[in-house]
Amino acid sequence: MRAGMVAELPALGAAIDQLLSSGGKRIRPTLVLLAGGLLDADRERTVTLAAAAELLHTATLVHDDLIDGALLRRGFPTLNAQMEDGATVLIGDYIFARAAHLAAETESLPLIKKFATTLAIIVNGELDQLLGSATGDHRRDYFDRVYAKTGSLFELAAESPALIAGAEQGTIRAMKKFGRQIGVAFQIVDDILDFTGNADLVGKPVGGDLRQGLITLPTIYHLEANPDDSDKIDALVAGTLDAEQAARLVETIRHSGAVGKALDEASDYIESCIRLLDDFPSDRPEHLALIELAKYVLNRTL
Repeated sequence: MRAGMVAELPALGAAIDQLLSSGGKRIRPTLVLLAGGLLDADRERTVTLAAAAELLHTATLVHDDLIDGALLRRGFPTLNAQMEDGATVLIGDYIFARAAHLAAETESLPLIKKFATTLAIIVNGELDQLLGSATGDHRRDYFDRVYAKTGSLFELAAESPALIAGAEQGTIRAMKKFGRQIGVAFQIVDDILDFTGNADLVGKPVGGDLRQGLITLPTIYHLEANPDDSDKIDALVAGTLDAEQAARLVETIRHSGAVGKALDEASDYIESCIRLLDDFPSDRPEHLALIELAKYVLNRTL
């Protein structure tokens, strides 16, 4: 991913090295490579595309952490915990530029357009969340945010190999849907882990999203079953609930049936993903690997 970069300031190079070596599941580039193999896309261009997708994801994390004021990610200090906000923004911008350059190296105009559209969706989603332009329909707001934040990038990862392979429109649509649905499931599981995961491993306190004012799917299911708690949740989102009350509310959601319902919904998305693969050659190793990847997204614990 670093090959061919322009001359970098030492501090910039060190920051990028830290970001790229700090771990992560690398699910998006894995999805690119598996989809490319399944569709017989050019190997070299597929590898370049995988690097572009991971860099795009990395850039969004840099900006996300700054906006959220996060000090840790994957157990390591975030860039914004180590340097000024302006420098953090510019490093994120630089990584966006590098990702776009790699996408352009595929020499696929449809892919480049898809890449630009995805970046616009991600940024628009961040602005929407930052400026608080919610509709009041929690479920609609949630899934709009999930698509912008996560689903769109998974969609790019699955659809783009079909674009560079010159696949027919039906195949492109199927891969696009596969990516979008596995991305939505990934985010739902992330939001479940925010309530059920080990705080030391996840890197933030249990219920961290809700404490920061984000209504995720487990909370939505809890509200549907317990409408009398809406005032408490509104108060927590507004920051007017004291710490003890907030902790009790988070624990109530954590141990309620809402978590199981959210997991069932994620499971429905994964089952739909797997069915989409029925129309592809089942004798290809990538076919089974994509099924296993989808199952991993649902069953992961971190």
